[in-house]
Amino acid sequence: MKMETINPTSLFDSRQYGFSQIVVTTPAKMVFISGQVAWDENQQLIGENDLATQTQQSLNNLKIALEAAGAKLEDVVMLRIYKVNYQKEDAAIISKVLKANFGTEQPPASTWLSVDGLANKGFMIEIEAQAVL
Repeated sequence: MKMETINPTSLFDSRQYGFSQIVVTTPAKMVFISGQVAWDENQQLIGENDLATQTQQSLNNLKIALEAAGAKLEDVVMLRIYKVNYQKEDAAIISKVLKANFGTEQPPASTWLSVDGLANKGFMIEIEAQAVL
């Protein structure tokens, strides 16, 4: 898969937050990953009341799902991040984890949404993804 990220200077530099403004691909195979949360394989919540830990666990689960489809994080072109009762200070926490996992050179495009709640009251964040192979 060929992936190109575009971050026009006439838009803010989103790479500092761990995502690109635009991703262009030449797709061969598209992979759609359902929202991943901070449950382990036994449905035990990892990182109760800890946004950084829940974000990392959600990405760990995303990695597992990608690998099952023959993909990896570098193949992700789009993230949708659902954060319960998003607050401004959440951005720094989420961004730090995203940058640690995706880097800052060619991170995926991303949309962040504040929601009232998720499927389990302990979930603070849910991350879904699209990848192209």
